[in-house]
Amino acid sequence: MHLQSLVLLAAASLARAETHDRHDARQTAPAGPEAWTAAYAKASTALAKMSQSDKINIVTGVGWDKGPCVGNTPAIGSIGYPQLCLQDGPLGVRFGTGSNAFTPGIQAGSTWDVELIRQRGAYIGAEARGCGVHNILGPAVGPMGKHPDGGRNWEGFGADPYLQGVAAAATIEGIQSAGVQSTVKHFIGNEQELNRETMSSTIDDRTIHELYLWPFAEAVRSNVASVMCSYNKVNGTWACENDKILNGLLKNELGFPGYVVSDWNAQHTTNGAALGGMDMTMPGSDYSGKSILWGGQLSQAVSSNQVSKARLDDMAKRILAAWYLLKQDSGFPRINIKASVQGNHKENIRAVARDGIVLLKNSGILPLKKPGRLAVIGSSAVVNPKGANACVDRGCNTGALGMGWGSGTTEYPYFVAPYDAIKTRAQSDGTTVTLQNSDSTSGVQSVASGADAAIVFITANSGEGYITTEGVAGDRPNLDPWHNGNQLVQAVAQASQNVIVVVHSTGPIVLETIQALPGVKAIVWAGLPSQENGNALVDVLYGLVSPSGKLPYTIGKSRNDYGIKVSTGNDNFSEGLYIDYRHFDKENITPRYEFGFGLSYTNFTFSDISITSTAKAGPATGAVAPGGRADLFDTVATVTATITNSGAVLGAEVPQLYLTLPASAPSAPPKQLRGFVKLKLAPGASGTATFNLRRKDLSYWDTRLQNWVVPSGSFGVGVGASSRDIRLTGTLTA
Repeated sequence: MHLQSLVLLAAASLARAETHDRHDARQTAPAGPEAWTAAYAKASTALAKMSQSDKINIVTGVGWDKGPCVGNTPAIGSIGYPQLCLQDGPLGVRFGTGSNAFTPGIQAGSTWDVELIRQRGAYIGAEARGCGVHNILGPAVGPMGKHPDGGRNWEGFGADPYLQGVAAAATIEGIQSAGVQSTVKHFIGNEQELNRETMSSTIDDRTIHELYLWPFAEAVRSNVASVMCSYNKVNGTWACENDKILNGLLKNELGFPGYVVSDWNAQHTTNGAALGGMDMTMPGSDYSGKSILWGGQLSQAVSSNQVSKARLDDMAKRILAAWYLLKQDSGFPRINIKASVQGNHKENIRAVARDGIVLLKNSGILPLKKPGRLAVIGSSAVVNPKGANACVDRGCNTGALGMGWGSGTTEYPYFVAPYDAIKTRAQSDGTTVTLQNSDSTSGVQSVASGADAAIVFITANSGEGYITTEGVAGDRPNLDPWHNGNQLVQAVAQASQNVIVVVHSTGPIVLETIQALPGVKAIVWAGLPSQENGNALVDVLYGLVSPSGKLPYTIGKSRNDYGIKVSTGNDNFSEGLYIDYRHFDKENITPRYEFGFGLSYTNFTFSDISITSTAKAGPATGAVAPGGRADLFDTVATVTATITNSGAVLGAEVPQLYLTLPASAPSAPPKQLRGFVKLKLAPGASGTATFNLRRKDLSYWDTRLQNWVVPSGSFGVGVGASSRDIRLTGTLTA
């Protein structure tokens, strides 16, 4: 479909967008099609004033390390278009010295709090704008997290497409509310670091739609300015010149009106990338600065009609439209990556760090109440002795952990380690604290013996494959804690019967050794809390807040429970739809801690489920709009439930809705997340959780019809506190 026609159709199709209940996990997509139409009108006017050289410049980066940002395009004087600044990343302004290090996506996902995630995005956008960054390279929803040990899983929001989609949409809307372009990445099938630049991800049509494309569709519906194509091949063709995924899936099926930017040095050919659907090359050269595939090469291809002038116009117009969409043509700050832009944003960082903490086990030891003596043990209890930013792109595992490593990191403006915050609290309580800031098992006896509680810190780390940390080149080789964490906890548990284990990790670890120790009274999954690490932990350990985080992935009892391994060659995605909890459910494997699990200091009861539905079986028929056919986003069923805080303290619960498709649907997972809300409730108070189910939420991808289809029959509806703790059930019929 022609892009201008698509944009006009989108405007008409979404004019009737529904108003969702304020408790729904999603909000109606912001008014965008009309804004895109206006942006395209301005882009067309500007395009008419541009020479072919201008158009080539606007799509071609200036080269590696040749500008103030990680990615730069030249200024276009003929239309007053500035040197465009593209900057990492998903945690804020990379290399900034006056900006914050926001919590990683996986911690934000662990909060299951849409408004907190949206605020996080807005603050990231505000800091990027203050630094003159036009395009912030985040959020990340690929990898999806199919491999529990995948190196970059921590940059995304969890191992479920619905959770990823809701969080990505809120983040993008937050970022772009500041007038900054957001780039959602990595499109698509980049699920591991090993061989990411050579491997092919072979993904079947249904799986790519129902898992990996899903959060990108939500991003496009939220008017994301750009999409980054990934390093890998998809079904045998490089992602950044893959006509099927870029033109077919993204631009035509999802109606994406923005531009596709390459991952850095992910382009392989001149003509193939242009014809395959890529719109901007970054950084414009390889890392040596010698190989330039667009620039003069693209100009020659256009002049010889190997790439049409219309295609070059389309690239330039998409980039211009995104610039106009975010109103960056007026009053945008000058580029200054080092600008002081922190504001009060650390409040959100602490809140996300705190509310993303998941309490896995508690045998009455928490919250702490002015203990007489505490033992704090582990090298990750303290900040890296060489400084929080001592390792380039956080490429080490020394000291307290706040994020993984790689290009998706930022500099810490400060770092509050667990011991720092515990010591501060202990002083006000009159508590004596003894510290062992190493992972040695010798000496533990003297430190832990006699303490009212011994808090032991363990970690597991991962990151991007261009850095090798302690022999780990991106993906973790196993799901064990680092630095002999199991042995450290065993030693502490021999010295104390009141052990609290705090885990900072980029993803699941196997906890069976720790779980079996009778002295371990609590396990606190503190995740990746960034610069407010210790403060967030103290908030939870001492009951200043009741823990409310929920796992965004499954913690199995063994690595083999996941039924999948990082591929040493190409990856055929033979597991299909069955990753994480879908796999555990299908194979009837009992996890140690299931997807969506998390304890509290209070109790919640679920009651009074109510289901209304107007759903009708059949395929979607709406016109294509940003995100897909417009009627996919119509509310066709509503489920409500009453949640009551039946305990004694203020707390928050995350009721989750899981759907089971009718028997008429082709083989499908036993249950799939299709709604969640976060309700903050005082003791004795009740709230209504409202889940508005869209046509797409009830659909499967029909490979024959090449369309989303609502199957006929009875849908199972379950509302619960986790994927394995379903409290209320019902049905709806289509």
